[in-house]
Amino acid sequence: MRQGKLFVISGPSGAGKGTICNELIKTGNFALSVSMTTRTPRTGEIPGKSYFFVTEEEFVRTIEEGGFLEHAQIYGNRYGTPKGPVLRQLAEGRDVILEIEMQGALSVKRSYPDAVLIFILPPSLAVLRQRLAGRGTETEEEIEKRSSQCLSEIRMINDYDYYVVNDVLSDAVADALAIVRAEQLSTGAGCDELIRKYEEE
Repeated sequence: MRQGKLFVISGPSGAGKGTICNELIKTGNFALSVSMTTRTPRTGEIPGKSYFFVTEEEFVRTIEEGGFLEHAQIYGNRYGTPKGPVLRQLAEGRDVILEIEMQGALSVKRSYPDAVLIFILPPSLAVLRQRLAGRGTETEEEIEKRSSQCLSEIRMINDYDYYVVNDVLSDAVADALAIVRAEQLSTGAGCDELIRKYEEE
């Protein structure tokens, strides 16, 4: 059985990374990593599916036990990627998608160097502002703050393995799937099992 690959998808708020991840999951070929957080559930969120909702004490204990691929504190709440479930899925040969912010993505790369980092870009800052405004969840001030933050985040793109511009969603999903397929066919991780298959004929 081949080892699964870990695909880490991130990008600025409003770039559409969550939508692309959902489209990839719909293909049935990926497992989605579920993050752990200390914040309270929002309306419609399902414990164990949206997030693992835990207490501060449980989160700290997981850190002390080395149980995270990455973790961070954002706006007063803690977020982290539990290591065990991800490594189990990979060992079972399943490709795993992890949707997190940029600092977390780079932390994952340090702790799991085989991770493949994909950066999702908006076609322009003007389109990004339109998307944020269309959500109806942010004030004008928050939209401007996120837009300016977007530039500093885009400057991190050189730390990523690939990028996808999300202009037309179907094209962006096709690009992401092309990256996945190329990685699945890569010889970078070695092809000992493939060689054995031919040797046994």
